[in-house]
Amino acid sequence: MTTTARPFPNDSDGPRPLGVAAIGYAFMGKAHSNAWRNVASFFDVPAFEQKVLVGRDATGVAEAAAKYGWAESATDWRDVIDRDDIDIIDICAPGWMHAEIAIAALEAGKHVLVEKPLANTLAEAELMTAAAAKARARGVQSMIGFNYRRVPALALAKELIAEGRLGTIRHIRAAYLQDWLSDADTAMTWRLRKETAGSGALGDIASHAIDQIQYLTGERVTEASGTLRTFVANRPGPQGLEEVTVDDAAWAILGLAGSITASVEASRVATGQKNSLRIEIYGSAGSLTFDLENLNELGFLDATSPVREQGFRRILVNEPEHPYLEAWWPQGHIIGWEHTFTHQIRDFLAAIRDQVPPVPSFADGLQIQRVLSAIEESANNKSTRTVVDH
Repeated sequence: MTTTARPFPNDSDGPRPLGVAAIGYAFMGKAHSNAWRNVASFFDVPAFEQKVLVGRDATGVAEAAAKYGWAESATDWRDVIDRDDIDIIDICAPGWMHAEIAIAALEAGKHVLVEKPLANTLAEAELMTAAAAKARARGVQSMIGFNYRRVPALALAKELIAEGRLGTIRHIRAAYLQDWLSDADTAMTWRLRKETAGSGALGDIASHAIDQIQYLTGERVTEASGTLRTFVANRPGPQGLEEVTVDDAAWAILGLAGSITASVEASRVATGQKNSLRIEIYGSAGSLTFDLENLNELGFLDATSPVREQGFRRILVNEPEHPYLEAWWPQGHIIGWEHTFTHQIRDFLAAIRDQVPPVPSFADGLQIQRVLSAIEESANNKSTRTVVDH
């Protein structure tokens, strides 16, 4: 049965707050819970309640719910979706669960936020996008969580590019580097199995870099060539050494509409790099640089200035005039990584209130999935692949 969502649900006493359920309480569940707990303290958003946190381990999820501000916990997401007091489902579970949960929630009339990447396979992503389109016709909203779109410095970068400050964009370099798998003795996890993770560094972190390239330029990837490497083939697990079936690192050259070329590098074995997303954008009239490890700063070069005056200048992105920052602290006071999730929840709730499609949509997530698939096919076939954007 399909249900139509109402932006302001009612009970016998009139309009009631939106009921929120989050599925998953580990790394992403903790980050999202922090955002739900704090967003109303800083932004004007519709009234909501943190109703229930869902996880497979009853004891673990109950402890997490108490810590993270949820009224209760549960172990069966299907029962939670069926509840009349739940209006929003926030999916923070592993990728192999995304499609089943999201489609069920959308058909039940629940607004859905799902962590990236959209799904583990292109086929699953297509089914999710079709379900989202049908649900949207009934007023049910859906969004994929590419939280780095909500970094104020990157949102400012997009504004500067849209204003023409860089002229014609020519090429981009993006590198997302981590080192948490650099030790060959690091234990096996679900993130290292293709059946549960879909891919390794490619889907986990290269997806962020690719989304930023398209978000900042406003152009879509049309072709891709890639290379994937697994440097540690086996890792210790409960059954002894287990085979790693995803990539440790990925490289890609992307062609975008507008004759833009981009290079992407992603690694989870880059020794010494903890969580570094570096982006360089080069245009005919200027350049921008960004590093997630200095997320309150944006480097900007105005190439229209006289040569004797040119040079990158540091923009400290913490003024009320900068994206999102009017809600936070006095100028000069920086914010952190966790704030991107608060901004994400703010934008999602505003879209539900205003009954407008939030971005990035499931369709945007599907397009990223097609790029990831093209890179993987290119790596397997040693060829350049065309990205078909239906």
